[in-house]
Amino acid sequence: MSYKSIFRPNLFEGQKYVVTGGGSGIGRCTAHELVSLGADVALVGRNPDKLAAVEKEIEEAGGKCTTHVCDIRDEEKVVETVSEILKAHGQIDGLVNNAGGQFPALLEDISLKGWEAVVKNNLTGGFLFARECYKQWMKENGGGSIVNIIADMWMSMPGMGHSGAARKGMLSFTETAALEWAGSGTRVNAVAPGWIMSSGMDTYPEWYQERILGLAEANPAKRLGTESETSAAIVYLLSEAARFVSGSCIRVDGAAPNAKGNWEMPAHDNNEPFDGFHLAVTPKIFQK
Repeated sequence: MSYKSIFRPNLFEGQKYVVTGGGSGIGRCTAHELVSLGADVALVGRNPDKLAAVEKEIEEAGGKCTTHVCDIRDEEKVVETVSEILKAHGQIDGLVNNAGGQFPALLEDISLKGWEAVVKNNLTGGFLFARECYKQWMKENGGGSIVNIIADMWMSMPGMGHSGAARKGMLSFTETAALEWAGSGTRVNAVAPGWIMSSGMDTYPEWYQERILGLAEANPAKRLGTESETSAAIVYLLSEAARFVSGSCIRVDGAAPNAKGNWEMPAHDNNEPFDGFHLAVTPKIFQK
């Protein structure tokens, strides 16, 4: 089996893409789709074992991949890593700024250390990686495409206020960078996934997983999203079809933020999921 992308074969032939957070979840899926379309990828993450596992998958699929261990919150290491990627690949045509993470907690229970860790993961680190890809390559070499992965934070994120603040900040950064970097030919956009059936769901504590199990019923689509539905939005924004798209955000959330208490959402099964990722794994909490 191979990745079943909706995009034309060889769309990214000869192009080089960086995917942060490439060792699992949406990052892993996106890396596989890019490779299936002819691109070479540089996987970035903190866990070398996870990166090595995805590298093996990609090579077994006939693709080319390098791995780069990096904490995106460390400015010096980010500068060094982007330089290493350029030495390995010779160019950077696009960046998928996917790395991030959070933990559920009430605002009153979040320590300064916890707050800063999540903000650095979901805002500062993304800024640093985008800045370096721009400064070290895109600015003087015809630009490129940057896609920042944020989240469904449109009606705030109670229970994860630190992440909501950081994700909204990343959207503002996206809009500003789209303007400041336009003259180089660099496009900057965002993708905001809602609740996606991804491995990250298994990292939450049991009390929060119980809430996750009820999310499909509250969604107008009556289901959760797939990694490949998110990846398809990312790939579109990286592609030549989106050359006049910058400073924008694509929501991949089944219209969740539009659900209203005064509007009944009847049960249905009329929203069939798209799942083109041949190696997708259902989160353990849905296998019980």
